[in-house]
Amino acid sequence: MTTPSYACAATALAAFLTATALAHLALPAYFRSLVPAWLPAPAALVAGSAVAELAVAGLLFAPGTRTAGGWAAVVLLSAFQVSHLDAARHTRTATRFLDGVPGVAARLLVNAAYLAWAVSVARAG
Repeated sequence: MTTPSYACAATALAAFLTATALAHLALPAYFRSLVPAWLPAPAALVAGSAVAELAVAGLLFAPGTRTAGGWAAVVLLSAFQVSHLDAARHTRTATRFLDGVPGVAARLLVNAAYLAWAVSVARAG
């Protein structure tokens, strides 16, 4: 039996992923700027990540697939960590705040919190 707090955390994570997917679609240029230069087809990666976020959100919204959705969110958010780690290699030449040392540190910490959220949803299911 799941608890109301578990259902709330899973639904909130689903809503968050839906919002970020919509942001990927509404602001693709910004998200393309976060894709490491060594990865091919940034536009396709941004669009694909939006689709993946929506798919994971769908798993999280449905009570019967929330545990799987939680683990899928862990995988997805872990993949996004690549962008933040790559940015850490370029802090000396950064021109945007989010690409400088404080910005990259904040990105890594925030994404770690998202990962912890997804793990808690996956494990509670």
